[in-house]
Amino acid sequence: MATVKQEELPLVLVRRPPNFHFPFKDRLQTHFRLLDPLDSDPPESTHSFFSRHAASVHVLLCVNPTPVTRGLLSLLPFLQLIVGSSTGVDHIDLQECRRRSIAVTNAGKAFSPDVADLAVGLLIDVLRRVSAGCQYVRAGLWAQNGEFPLGFKLGGKRVGIVGLGSIGAEIAKRLEPFGCSISYNSRRKKPSVPFPWFKNVYDLAVNNDVLIVCCTLTEESRHIISKDVMTALGKEGVIINVGRGALIDEKELVQLLVRGELRGAGLDVF
Repeated sequence: MATVKQEELPLVLVRRPPNFHFPFKDRLQTHFRLLDPLDSDPPESTHSFFSRHAASVHVLLCVNPTPVTRGLLSLLPFLQLIVGSSTGVDHIDLQECRRRSIAVTNAGKAFSPDVADLAVGLLIDVLRRVSAGCQYVRAGLWAQNGEFPLGFKLGGKRVGIVGLGSIGAEIAKRLEPFGCSISYNSRRKKPSVPFPWFKNVYDLAVNNDVLIVCCTLTEESRHIISKDVMTALGKEGVIINVGRGALIDEKELVQLLVRGELRGAGLDVF
């Protein structure tokens, strides 16, 4: 079988944060010629690197949610495709891509089962106080203050899912065998879903013990978990966020936790 020379492989420009491990780089290099400004020697700024290769770049690989702004896109006049390695695309200027007819892809449902596993793990951790108990013992407080308070069981909890997309559906599938009562909020009611639908997040909070947040971050959904929503959830309430940090008003969340007006929070994102 004839081998293809590196310079003959399709060219792909890479956009990634400096401290992010690039685990699939070796696999990609067998099929593509990767241009990564972080690998340039001597070191070169992203602006300079992109400008120097602008004429030959048609594809941009965006690893992790690294911002792809209008200014950055202006450096790549012949760009035709942005390949996102994450599920969300809120870090990409979609309006500018639409104006220039640049196609944008994301990871789709590839990570949904893993994110759902993590959401359930965080919920169990918060309810059973696993991490808190570990810190209590490591700090020597067991000997000083006595036994650590018991946690709470997951079975029978009323769980409201904010955003019943592919991740939300996987979370619901995992929680049903625990005996949880599931309801959800989304932009529209889903006819094929048997769970109760709430038109707004406030009413979802009023009727549940737990909120699991896994919707897309948009201007409309920013701080969708507001102080009012968290207050409606109540002092026994738990919030789990596996979406984006800005979906929650985090300053208000911290204040409510400090004052004991929420039982706990499990945050995959900030």
